[in-house]
Amino acid sequence: MSTLPVTVRRAIELMGLYFLGMIIIVGKNILAPIIMAFFLSLMLLPIYRFLVRRKVPETLSIVIALLVMIVIAGLLIWFFSSQISRLVSDFPQIKQNVQAHISTLGQWIQDKTGFSTAQQIKLINEQNDKVLNYAGSALGGAASSISGVLVFFGLLPIYIFLMLFYKNLLLRFIFLWFPPENHAKVEDVMREIEVIIKSYLGGLLIQISYITVLLGGILLLFGIKHAILIGAIFAILNLIPYIGALVGNIIGVLLTISSTQEIAPIFIVLGTIAFVQFLDNNILMPRIVGSKVKINALATIIGVFVAGALAGVSGMFLSLPVIAVLKIIFDRTNNLKQWGVILGDERPARSPMEWPVFRLGNRKVQEKIKRENNIEPVTKEEKKEES
Repeated sequence: MSTLPVTVRRAIELMGLYFLGMIIIVGKNILAPIIMAFFLSLMLLPIYRFLVRRKVPETLSIVIALLVMIVIAGLLIWFFSSQISRLVSDFPQIKQNVQAHISTLGQWIQDKTGFSTAQQIKLINEQNDKVLNYAGSALGGAASSISGVLVFFGLLPIYIFLMLFYKNLLLRFIFLWFPPENHAKVEDVMREIEVIIKSYLGGLLIQISYITVLLGGILLLFGIKHAILIGAIFAILNLIPYIGALVGNIIGVLLTISSTQEIAPIFIVLGTIAFVQFLDNNILMPRIVGSKVKINALATIIGVFVAGALAGVSGMFLSLPVIAVLKIIFDRTNNLKQWGVILGDERPARSPMEWPVFRLGNRKVQEKIKRENNIEPVTKEEKKEES
């Protein structure tokens, strides 16, 4: 590969990206649960290793780790079902509030545009058939989506069990792809991926918890109905970078509008979300997850949209950890270093147009740029974590 001309290597890389995208599009329903199972199996490794060190049989250790995950998932489902049942019980009041808001909006439109309420109703009635047709197709799509979700979560425990059970076999398979002289680098990459993913996903679990408690608690103090549900929905959607926060704001506003006829609570919800998001982005999350791998905002946004186009909502949720894994691999591969640079947030202090040293990709230059950006290296203790 290194003897090929640069243009040929770049062409092969672009062709590889194209075929990778096609594989993801065709096999997204197969790949999504496998990737999710891989990340969750890394999260369950500490429990599995703890039990194995206590002389618990390997199969039983995996089963216990899976049971812990299933119990946590069950508690989350119970929490959301209880919150949604409260929302459903308030449906008569929600209907009155929505009708009041629609009347107010209709009167405002009439005052500003002269478009009478009767004309507005006529326009709405003309769109009923289109709406009903769209709703029918949407319900059909929702039914298939629900079945897909059930299959997705049904396969997860099976994949996780098999990945943990055949962990050593999978590791040997990876090593056999590379010549012996590269095995040390391959080991370094795999250990770093494990450390980064566990740190990132563990941080996300903590993030969901404290955003739900903090946002929901503040909204409760202001007397906002369904405060905990708003906090939980925003916390989960916030896992999708940038886009999730916007959707979470919209859902929070819609839930608030449906639960009150006043306008002030809407601004309270928006202000509280902005305050909690500021704390999360600038104070809490950086301390929890750390800065071992930084992904720049441009790569994050593009990655979310590309992953959404290729694999739907599950792709959006998985986009950031996948990008982090790819960056670790690219940074350790001589022929793919430039892709690691474009994904990262290690900005040179000066322009490479004026300082040719920043055009180089050697270790000294990379370490200098990381120091400028306060990137924390993975410690030796983390690299030597028991496998």
